[in-house]
Amino acid sequence: MVVEAPLVVHVIHSLGVGGLENGLVNLINRTPPDRYRHAILCLTESGSFQARLQDPRVPVVALGLPPGHRFGDYKAVWNALRDMRPAIVHTRNLSALEAQLAAFWLGGVKRVHGVHGRDVFDLEGKNRKYNLLRKAIRPLVEQYTTVSRDLQRWLVEVIGVPPRRVVQIYNGVNQRSFRPGPRPQELAPQGFLGEECLVVGTVGRLAAVKDQATLLRAFALLGRREPAMEHRLRLVLVGDGPERESLQALAGELGILERTWFAGDRDEVPELLRLFDLFVLPSLGEGISNTLLEAMATGLPVVATRVGGNPELVREGENGLLTPPGDAEALARALSMLLGDAERRREMGAASLARVRRDFHWERTVAKYLEVYDRVLGRGGDERGTAGRSRRTKSGGFG
Repeated sequence: MVVEAPLVVHVIHSLGVGGLENGLVNLINRTPPDRYRHAILCLTESGSFQARLQDPRVPVVALGLPPGHRFGDYKAVWNALRDMRPAIVHTRNLSALEAQLAAFWLGGVKRVHGVHGRDVFDLEGKNRKYNLLRKAIRPLVEQYTTVSRDLQRWLVEVIGVPPRRVVQIYNGVNQRSFRPGPRPQELAPQGFLGEECLVVGTVGRLAAVKDQATLLRAFALLGRREPAMEHRLRLVLVGDGPERESLQALAGELGILERTWFAGDRDEVPELLRLFDLFVLPSLGEGISNTLLEAMATGLPVVATRVGGNPELVREGENGLLTPPGDAEALARALSMLLGDAERRREMGAASLARVRRDFHWERTVAKYLEVYDRVLGRGGDERGTAGRSRRTKSGGFG
């Protein structure tokens, strides 16, 4: 009889573009197949990140559940999990938290919940209704994971999770793809860049929580206050989303549309980052930003808002600057400080690169997640190495 590795079913809202999804795909792609198998259960729909899964045998099940809470939804989740027969159910973020109830009623299944960020409508994690739900389900969760120390503290201090049940694990960076290199000017629209241009850039979904509007306002302020520099300044926004039209209209109102490139969703993000002289993350809320880590791996100085896990990545004055969220004046001052000092940008970029190379490897990230799974299953060192020591047979999961 062929004995297979334990199955981890990851329950998420959807498999679209995002930091959570990127981390999940990297975990699955980098897990030794004789250690753990994986499946993904999407409460709504799958998405473009499914194509990034390297093993076509990894099941991705989309339930297509509509918004809201109905008893039948819990039954659908329970049925799907029952059919998968997992050893571990790993839910992620508030939208998937209630799947812990279905996992509890399966019996014998270990339960992990990952917190990658707070809800978009509750960036500070203070919503009473949401927190009552988190506290109600807290006894069912055997182990929590968080992507930042900020979220780890919040779980302990606000939600009341015992510290021993929370493990903080940073995301990694693909340092083969994201690395310093010459500026690929051919990627930009014809005539957009010149030899003397200073390029400010950001990467992210064009959504209200990412607050690119404040970046546009700060960029316009900078140009008005630095007339000698204005003709050299360029702004690049990589990504797409519901705010694109309003952001383009705002750029027009501010008189910066001709110096702003809305690049849209692109596959060549590593190359586009090499166009930048300075990376900016103006978000109103973050867990741990993958794009911030990718910019650091590219050797860029960074300016980010002082929210969520950003201060854990941006060391003020060392590899970048931090500004209050939603403050265009403060952001314009930070941009001016760095764009006017090439040597300081170089030193900060070198510090970004050194930090990433030292601390943010996917191999380390994956190893820590697998340690969590080993711990909840009670697997010792002698049980981890081969599928032959696993608890589940081929008849107990996906073939």
